Amino acid sequence: MTRTPPEPMLAAPVSDPALLPGWAGEPKWDGFRAALSVDGGQVALRSRHGTARHGTRMAPAFPEVVAGAAQLPGTTALDGVM
Repeated sequence: MTRTPPEPMLAAPVSDPALLPGWAGEPKWDGFRAALSVDGGQVALRSRHGTARHGTRMAPAFPEVVAGAAQLPGTTALDGVM
């Protein structure tokens, strides 16, 4: 079964950094926002531009991230900053 990773969440500026219970936040100082998915041993690392399925492929630029992600359980999806 092929699964489509979820669309990445986009950051939104807020006037008050206080978070509601159950929420988490992270500052983006510098780096690349990416969506990573593992499905059936295949690792996809893509930018947030476009859709999660058709974003810019980033795996060639970050082989160490792909190698580490290959050790994650199948059907893993992550969204974050590298």
